Amino acid sequence: MSELLTLAEVGGPLAAVAGGAAYARVKAPAVYWSAVGLPVTAARFAATYSSTMESCGLTVEPSRLRVLLLRATTRREIRPVPPRICRVRPTSTGLRVRLRLAPGQEPLDVQASAERLRHAWGVHAVHVAVVKPGVVELRMTGFDVLREVRMPRRLPAGDLLVPVALRDDGTAFVRDYRAIPHSLNLGATLSGKSVYMRNLIAGLARRPVALVGIDCKRGVEQAPFAPRLSGLATDPEQASALLDALVGEMDDRYELIRSHQGIPDSVREEEITSDIWGLPAKLRPVPVVLLVDEVAELFLVATRKEEERRDHMVTQLIRLAQIGRAAGIYLEVCGQRFGSELGKGATMLRAQLTGRVVHRVNDKPTAEMGLSDISPEATFAATQIAPETPGVAVAGDSSGGWSLIRTPLLTLAEAARICRDSAHLTPELPALAAFRPAVSAVPEAADVPSLVKPRPVTG
Repeated sequence: MSELLTLAEVGGPLAAVAGGAAYARVKAPAVYWSAVGLPVTAARFAATYSSTMESCGLTVEPSRLRVLLLRATTRREIRPVPPRICRVRPTSTGLRVRLRLAPGQEPLDVQASAERLRHAWGVHAVHVAVVKPGVVELRMTGFDVLREVRMPRRLPAGDLLVPVALRDDGTAFVRDYRAIPHSLNLGATLSGKSVYMRNLIAGLARRPVALVGIDCKRGVEQAPFAPRLSGLATDPEQASALLDALVGEMDDRYELIRSHQGIPDSVREEEITSDIWGLPAKLRPVPVVLLVDEVAELFLVATRKEEERRDHMVTQLIRLAQIGRAAGIYLEVCGQRFGSELGKGATMLRAQLTGRVVHRVNDKPTAEMGLSDISPEATFAATQIAPETPGVAVAGDSSGGWSLIRTPLLTLAEAARICRDSAHLTPELPALAAFRPAVSAVPEAADVPSLVKPRPVTG
């Protein structure tokens, strides 16, 4: 009897702890990682680092000086040398290890072994990032961070830096307009493409930029953001006029830059600039972000007159994409497909859109439209996105780098509220005044009639 009581006293708490850990692993993976996964992984990494690197072929023969010193001071066996560990930093989602590569190694060697390192250390994924020449960082994640998106607490700040989504390595995917001025966003219906744009608009609404929209679906996607828009076109005819106004605004900005360059002896050499960011703050015009929803609507034509208008709009879009960056005009083009079948100028415009975000697509050619010139692996990854994971996408750029991302859920009502609260930041652009959407006043709570009938107070 006493043995049963002892077993119950010892086994009961152990069973409770094991059950709680199993529950946390499924329902609260971040808590499980911090309490259990991180200590176990850190111990496994410290104990097996040298042998794992050697088995993965990530070691080199020691230098002659090292061999001489070992032979002179110790009797240990001379073994190959792995990359030197510079720093180990735990995070809420994984473990960061910074390595200095051994002579003769390159980052691609470590990237090729990422899957074997993942299995060796028992983590969810291992990503390799280049920090500087000769130094790489292993970003291990202890669980699937894209299953439930939680943005990092520390996010980069800047007027044209907008954190939009979470990468699969636990870092934030940031839309940097100074580095990648134009971007293409592709995805099928219900793939999360609109949620991505809402997060982007909500982030831009809080910054000192001008937002201009083209939504040829009669404005159903972008009209809720009207309080924060400096211009909005809801049909192809309005879009053509709006693009003409933007091209005129771009020409005026180039005239401003040229006049600042051309005043002899009044501008110091270090102040000479070829874009608006080199202008003094008092002269610098506000950046403009053009948001095009469903770009195919601009290409579809039924008559000869519409075809002429289409060619004109495409020409203006290509002009903005080619030379708009220096004038502070940036493009975000959104669509379900974007290939040569749309018509003349489509592929030329697509080539100017450096950033690529591809959500779930209906066919492989659509993924190839956005990612084939970036990486074959990125194209394959885009075709593997499941329908039950809306918001998951492949993000890449012309440098060849790509990653899986997922945007946090943001409802249309929440995005509209953010734009309404940020309406005071909407800049006045005279060139776009004719396209400024009318905003109806939101009724105050006191103006809403009550549905509760008053009851008289009896004494």
